[in-house]
Amino acid sequence: MELSEAFKTKLTALIGEAEYKEYEAQLDLPCVHGLRANRLKIRPEELKLLLDNNIRIGESVPWCDDGYYFDIDPERMPGRMAYYLAGLYYIQEPSAMYPAANAAIKPGERVLDMCAAPGGKSLRAASDLDRTGFLLSNDISVSRAGTLLYNLELGGVENAMVTSCTPAELADRFGAGFDAVLVDAPCSGEGMFRKDPDALGSWEKYKSEKCIEMQRDILKNAAKLVRPGGRIMYSTCTFDRGEDEGMIEEFISEHPEFELSELSKKGGVADGIDAGHNSMPAACASSGPDVSRTARLWPHKLKGEGQFAALLVKRGETEFDKYSEHSYYGVFSGKCSSYRLLKQYPEELKSFADKNLNSLPLQNAAFYVMGESLYACTFEPCNIDRLKVLRMGLLIGEISYGKLRPSQHFIMSMDRSIFARKISLDPFGSDIRRYLRGESLYVPEAKDGFTAVCAGDYQVGGGEVKSGTLKNLYPKGWRRII
Repeated sequence: MELSEAFKTKLTALIGEAEYKEYEAQLDLPCVHGLRANRLKIRPEELKLLLDNNIRIGESVPWCDDGYYFDIDPERMPGRMAYYLAGLYYIQEPSAMYPAANAAIKPGERVLDMCAAPGGKSLRAASDLDRTGFLLSNDISVSRAGTLLYNLELGGVENAMVTSCTPAELADRFGAGFDAVLVDAPCSGEGMFRKDPDALGSWEKYKSEKCIEMQRDILKNAAKLVRPGGRIMYSTCTFDRGEDEGMIEEFISEHPEFELSELSKKGGVADGIDAGHNSMPAACASSGPDVSRTARLWPHKLKGEGQFAALLVKRGETEFDKYSEHSYYGVFSGKCSSYRLLKQYPEELKSFADKNLNSLPLQNAAFYVMGESLYACTFEPCNIDRLKVLRMGLLIGEISYGKLRPSQHFIMSMDRSIFARKISLDPFGSDIRRYLRGESLYVPEAKDGFTAVCAGDYQVGGGEVKSGTLKNLYPKGWRRII
């Protein structure tokens, strides 16, 4: 790979000539690839057993307890497998797994993923929350937020709200109500040159100075969204010290209520770099926070691309001592004209469950209606007036003439044991491929009624059986050839 002289000079000044040569040599080696188990649906060790005979699954990612490396096989690409479309795993660059895996998210917390698309960090946060608490996943780009919503639906995440708002809009609406805020900031992308050669062209066009302005604004608003005792996980995929440790030093100097927390450094993860490191002038050395507590992931020191991470903790007593699945102390409550809250369990859902499910789902949820759509919130419904909201909670389905047609989100979010009727298809057979293309199937042994359609044991969608024919309910926007 041909790097610009400006970049060579800059990185050599940061890490020294000998180490720069190690880095440059690494760029000619193939990228490594990773995937992460979706613990809402499957345990990591179960996923490894399931995939071992189908793709070349490798060792665990050291800094991510549910991540695995895998080798590319053109015959069995993990993104073209029915197991992927069952939401069992998310394909993610191994170094990119680090920030969310080290954000110390616990069940019952309120978590904001501020720059969330395409959704890898949010899916990891949802796994850690384990269907409790509240996840707000935001991306300022509406189109990217649409991709984010798809990935959360695919993963079966039910306790999330997806928005496309500016950081200032979120700060104004929610205030200091979050236990953890994830900020994967827009950056100059220097750590992605091997994985994405186009990133080098972008680096020439979009300088670090522009990125620093955006990062400064995002962090300023993130600070307003964290409760006392809460934390910000700040990350980038660049090597630029001004966007990394320099941004943290500046932030703490302006927000002395925050301090750096030490991060785990497994698998070759390195310390952050002080301003006086190597050939940089000693006068530049910082008298501020100990940035060695931050983490750098270098392509020449581990199996992954470039990444930076810093965990910032807000001083003060923890505002809420106990975390409960449905207790939010009114933080997000307020009158809202955008939807109509229901005062009791929806009759349409009860009727559907009586005919097609083994039990009543979502018995402790709050239900609301927007138009013909029925939704459930396992958290206290928020005031969404004047916000760009793509989804709040779980879309159960559409109501027409008193009957409920279940949504793909509902089907993917339920435990498979709840479905009274299931059709299990060979994950690598022709029938599953036909189903995912949107075709009807001949199922002579199946009973009439709504049926979950599964790849092996894991649902990928639903269908309506009548007289041995399965009417396909797989969403048109999801259909694909595998």
